[in-house]
Amino acid sequence: MDSSKVIVVDLDGTLTLTDTLHESVIALIRAKPFMLFLIPIWLAKGVAYLKFKVAENSVLDVTTLPYNEPFIDWLKEQKASGKEIVLCTAANELIAHNVFKHFDFFDGVIASDEYTNLKSKNKRDALQKKYGEHGYDYAGNSSADIEVWAGASQAIVVNANKKVLAQASQVATVSETFPSVNPNLSVWLKALRVHQWLKNLLLFVPLLAAHQFGNFQSLTTLTLAFISFSLCASSVYIINDLLDLESDRRHPRKENRPFASVKLPISLGVAVVPLLIGSSVTLGAIVGEAFLVILLLYLVVTAAYSLALKRVVLLDCLTLATLYTVRIIAGAAAVSVALSFWLLAFSVFIFLSLAFVKRYAELKVQIQEGKSSAHGRGYIVSDAPLLQTLGVSSGYISALVIALYVQSEDIISLYAQPLAIWLVLPILLFWVSWVWLKAERGEMHDDPIVFAAKDRASLAVVALIIVVFVYAATGTTF
Repeated sequence: MDSSKVIVVDLDGTLTLTDTLHESVIALIRAKPFMLFLIPIWLAKGVAYLKFKVAENSVLDVTTLPYNEPFIDWLKEQKASGKEIVLCTAANELIAHNVFKHFDFFDGVIASDEYTNLKSKNKRDALQKKYGEHGYDYAGNSSADIEVWAGASQAIVVNANKKVLAQASQVATVSETFPSVNPNLSVWLKALRVHQWLKNLLLFVPLLAAHQFGNFQSLTTLTLAFISFSLCASSVYIINDLLDLESDRRHPRKENRPFASVKLPISLGVAVVPLLIGSSVTLGAIVGEAFLVILLLYLVVTAAYSLALKRVVLLDCLTLATLYTVRIIAGAAAVSVALSFWLLAFSVFIFLSLAFVKRYAELKVQIQEGKSSAHGRGYIVSDAPLLQTLGVSSGYISALVIALYVQSEDIISLYAQPLAIWLVLPILLFWVSWVWLKAERGEMHDDPIVFAAKDRASLAVVALIIVVFVYAATGTTF
């Protein structure tokens, strides 16, 4: 069968590697979270009505969507050879027309409206009515396109699995294929941000500060708490990445995150979140009631941060510092260790400094790219000097807390050589200054904790502080 002069192109999963309905729902939740409860009502009136209402109430920037570049290059070649290129999609017409206008090679657009979901047989009927039986070539990607391929002159299979390719071959002549890429383990580890679990070692700090690190039972309990908190944190990271899709795609480094780059589809992210939370809560209940309460509080606060607080200037940094400190509180609750005022004060100020580093580093990227603000955040580039001042001050105040701690009565009963802790001050002051120097030079990672885990100077600082505290506690050196 000869190739048709018309190539009809599907949108979701074909022209773009994502699903625009899923993207629109995420955009809706991000901008109008309470409308989430209207989705079942809209769906009760039909899929077409749901797509219409979601598109009507959300703002999806189609220019940031991840498109299938090799396929688009091929379409441009076909256009240059005289073919007519038509976008035909089950996505709502409000979205479809925006995509149509985004590209310069489409000759027409056909899409779902408020009443008709242009999918499978409905799409085939619409195309046959316009172009006749086998009057078009069709590019699609899913089992829903089998019906459409059956009515096409030739099938162009894009981003499809082997089963769909085999089904397409049974109903039509496959003229072109554009293979899909399946996610591997490393992509999932990146999505779960397993490297960020390092932060949850803060749960062990209260036990260490109370000089009870040799308590095997407490260590076992904290290990279970660590796993619980890490699973919860991973669920939050996925939620945050899903809500930050548009902002991440505008960022030179974050655009490569698994969900922003669609190495993992949104649907998988949505499916795995409740599994992670369920596992986390189950383990948290085993650890103990007090720990579980704090774990749930952490989950609520991080959800609030992802939905709204991260876009509120200053409050976002205070929230981040609080979330770090909550980890320390959770560790104390897990093993029933009393928290020290000094530990909490130090934690708040040092992590507030790091939160300001994070925002300052983001603004430095925007400055380097000539932008006026950080997308999805409440800051403008002119805020950078103030953030720097606040951050350096917070870091130095954390050192002041250590100095006051050395002079307190609490230290005498805990340390054999308490005055040795004075050595922590210059080490800590160096590290705070070092972190901010790297941030000023534009050499800071998006996450200062990850930076510290890879930075040789930071690792040396950690080692020196451990040596000092061990000597202060025991009076002996390594």
